[in-house]
Amino acid sequence: MKTQEQANILIANALRLARETASDKVFLFLNSEQSYNAFSNIEPVKDESIVLVIPKDMEIPEYITKQKTVIHTWYGNQSRFSRIKYAFMQAVLKQVIQPDSKVVCVLGPWGKDHLDTITIHDLKLSWSEEFPFDPRSLMSKDFFQIVIAVVDIALDIGALGREGKSVGTTFIIGNVEQIMKLSHQAIFNPFRGYPEDTRNITSSEVVESVKELAQLDGAFIISEKGVVEAAGRHLDAVTSVTRQLKGFGSRHRAAASITMHSEAIAVVVSESTGRVTVFDEGKIIAALDPVISTRVV
Repeated sequence: MKTQEQANILIANALRLARETASDKVFLFLNSEQSYNAFSNIEPVKDESIVLVIPKDMEIPEYITKQKTVIHTWYGNQSRFSRIKYAFMQAVLKQVIQPDSKVVCVLGPWGKDHLDTITIHDLKLSWSEEFPFDPRSLMSKDFFQIVIAVVDIALDIGALGREGKSVGTTFIIGNVEQIMKLSHQAIFNPFRGYPEDTRNITSSEVVESVKELAQLDGAFIISEKGVVEAAGRHLDAVTSVTRQLKGFGSRHRAAASITMHSEAIAVVVSESTGRVTVFDEGKIIAALDPVISTRVV
């Protein structure tokens, strides 16, 4: 069976499943402009329930964005389920779906243009430790978009490391004044003294600096506005090891503890696995896995 014929069948069946399961949306994951051009003219793709999920640096015609709902997702390598969860986070942020929506997903392997998988997700049943993804608490925070920007950076670090080495690091976002009281400077703060507008996490120059500095010990402290206030901070807060945190090291436990004692969000990159874990109120609310085979280790 040709790739195009298989895609037609998968998309048609996804739409059928969406109707039969009363799902709210069908997320169609496309990895490249070539795959978009191949699938965009398929009649089922014109269905209004379909949401296009494409890499954030991929451009499509403006008239399409007016006709279809488009979610731009992280462009790096991720497993299928991590890509799905990240797309859900973006979709909840943009109010394309709700935290209790039911969604059908159609996708293939990252970096390939063929589709081979259909999954169904009832989000109201997904809030568990086995499927750590729960952005509901984040939705009430004004800096949700900053958290997403930090997750982007963390996924790059987790997937690729830095200069041929795997890297682990921690980002603490929000409630800066309290976080400073719960931490101390382990190394010289490389961001001290610079104007705020030169330290914003959405700046490409700052992103590259953060990736480079991630090799150093200590956590990054980032404000609700996305300003990097410090790097190389040692987190002083400690907590007992809960069942959810068994098997995690000191970096993850300290991050979880910080979020228990403040209204901050923690994003942690595991040095050993590259997994990106998001903490709020001492609990794991999301875990995203880069495709480890692409890491430079």
